[in-house]
Amino acid sequence: MLEQATTTSASTNSDVLLSVENLSVSFKGENKQFVETVKGISFQIPANTTVALVGESGSGKSVTSLATMGLLPQGQSKIAEKSKIIFEGKDLLSLSQKEMRAICGKEIAMIFQEPMSSLNPVFTVGDQIAEIMRIHLGYGRKQARARALELLKEVGIPAPESKIDAYPSQLSGGQQQRVMIAMAIACEPKLLIADEPTTALDVTIQKQIIDLLESLRKRRQMSMLFITHDLALVGEIADEVIVMRHGEIREQGLAKAVLENPQDAYTQALLMCRPQLSRRPYRLPTINDFMTQKDDQAIENGNLSEAKKADRQRGLTGNEEIILDVQDLKKSFFSRKGFFAKDEFQAVKGASFQLAKGKTLGLVGESGSGKTTIGLLLMRLQQASGGKALFQGKDILAMSDKDFTQYQRKIQIIFQNPYASLNPRFTVGQILMEPMQVHQIGANDAERKKMALDLLEKVSLPAQAFHRYPHEFSGGQRQRIAIARCLTLKPEILICDESVSALDVSVQAQVLNLLQDLQDEYGLSYIFISHDLSVVKYISDQIMVMNHGDIVEIANSDELYASPKHEYTKRLLSAIPQGTSEYI
Repeated sequence: MLEQATTTSASTNSDVLLSVENLSVSFKGENKQFVETVKGISFQIPANTTVALVGESGSGKSVTSLATMGLLPQGQSKIAEKSKIIFEGKDLLSLSQKEMRAICGKEIAMIFQEPMSSLNPVFTVGDQIAEIMRIHLGYGRKQARARALELLKEVGIPAPESKIDAYPSQLSGGQQQRVMIAMAIACEPKLLIADEPTTALDVTIQKQIIDLLESLRKRRQMSMLFITHDLALVGEIADEVIVMRHGEIREQGLAKAVLENPQDAYTQALLMCRPQLSRRPYRLPTINDFMTQKDDQAIENGNLSEAKKADRQRGLTGNEEIILDVQDLKKSFFSRKGFFAKDEFQAVKGASFQLAKGKTLGLVGESGSGKTTIGLLLMRLQQASGGKALFQGKDILAMSDKDFTQYQRKIQIIFQNPYASLNPRFTVGQILMEPMQVHQIGANDAERKKMALDLLEKVSLPAQAFHRYPHEFSGGQRQRIAIARCLTLKPEILICDESVSALDVSVQAQVLNLLQDLQDEYGLSYIFISHDLSVVKYISDQIMVMNHGDIVEIANSDELYASPKHEYTKRLLSAIPQGTSEYI
């Protein structure tokens, strides 16, 4: 195995707040045998410092944080006796549950990745913040509520006087994450653990959360353990960085040194997998381009040079064939106001655009801008309030359900969450064959099975996957299954709705390469909806920017990034993390 690469750390000249020593964590596997997932790692978090813990899913990042908080599942996990987690001179692993409860939430606090899963839906946000102070600080109800209001103001919640009595479902994703931060800092902890706090957030909200965390850390003189799979964020917020893979530390040191001159092949791979704003390689490098399957050693620059070959050209000339012409598309939602009156919310306000055959139209904007609504309208999963969508000269929005059936095959959508969009009771074979049976593609099931197996090979999945269930696959593999399901109907247009947003950068690169291969082979046209502006620039020929239901700007991707015209577009682009070096 490759030796752990280490860059000089800043912690040698600082007081150490937390020291993880030889931490090994094992989980009970399918055969009831314990399998080691974190393998003897050691690192330190100095006082008043942000340390980033980086790696893909399954690297052991979150397990390390849960071990620190004493939140590992009892009976299903165990920590090796030699392991120690020293916080201000106390070994947290040797403390009783009562002693840990006195520290966790007060001295050490944690922001979890999914605020909607972490916040109690039946209590107001004010009550949930106040509860922490009543438990740990002994505040009365009135005092705790007053302090909760101050915290909501501190984390930038708009109109905190009204939001304090709101339920989590009444807040946006960014506001929910701010509530989680308010809960975490309520007792003024010395160490704040942030576990993927910006995953799936809009780029502008992501920047606001990063800036908020950093300002709070400095103002309160806390330390922070920032867990992420995105190295671009590390350069924005971290003083030091630790890179993990398969439960081991591959590299650690000062963030600037690691990002500008990574020593470990895996760190280099993570940096190069993510699309760069400065160039568009013909294919994105993946982890396997840098690491051999046999011994995890770096490959001798062969595939690295492949990644540096000529870039892929994107953009429209104006002479392309138009496959979809959308004119004045509108969608309104209504809510009751009083006994008779209704409030109207215009989600899409007269959108007009064209999609060129064999090209990709990127669709960007913040949550609530109308991006996903446009995709759902074109699929007729929601009914448009007005406008036209001309496909092959026919308005698909005005057709009857019966007439639309023959066009439905030609426009398909890949949803954001493959965990929710694949039927858990169906095998992959059933998932792929069902749409073919419904639309009478193939003469019989034997022919359909052959087509399904061909599609599995096309999306780089083994034939054995045909008989397995979705839960047996990783997130990236499930997204490949979702793509294969769309291809069963031989569509001409694919709507990709945040289809790579929740994936690790290496898996994201694989899916983006797959989408480009399919476009090259079949001439597919894509509407690519995303909040990740680096990904959108990489894959799009033309980009459409939406804000509050309006299209504010449409331009070729390179042109829009080089010279945006609209102030909203400029604001979106300025929020892109610039933390990684362009060393490649």
